[in-house]
Amino acid sequence: MEVRNEDLIDGLKHLLHIANDGKEGYKTAAEDADSAELKALFTTYSIQRSEFEMELKSLLRQLGADSDNESGGPLGAIHRVWMDIKTAVTGNDNHAILDACITGEKAAVEAYDKVLTDTNLSQEMRKTLSSQRSDISECLKNVQSLEQQYSS
Repeated sequence: MEVRNEDLIDGLKHLLHIANDGKEGYKTAAEDADSAELKALFTTYSIQRSEFEMELKSLLRQLGADSDNESGGPLGAIHRVWMDIKTAVTGNDNHAILDACITGEKAAVEAYDKVLTDTNLSQEMRKTLSSQRSDISECLKNVQSLEQQYSS
């Protein structure tokens, strides 16, 4: 593997961890939410993150890198623990669940922004990552809007 691709591969693996953590986080949020609207939305976002995982694994394979992702990343693990704690403490409060989702989405957008600065990204990779980042940003806006509704 070329030295210049190591950072790119590490970045893509980090995004893969984030996608996995998002998938699991939204699955948990869907199970914990008491609103049918939120359950449906969180399920949709969990499926979306599963699709992101498949796309990221494909990009890693193109670079000849291992794409195994069983446990998620350290930042995602922190987010999962935080979400679990908040859910337990608040008794499945929709506002708290939405707040935890916002934290995860902000971290995801920052991670995508960092990887998108890599000059070794092919045009196809940049297009895929930009699309995923855009989807996450849209999700963040939706969740922030819902959080405002549930805080009233």
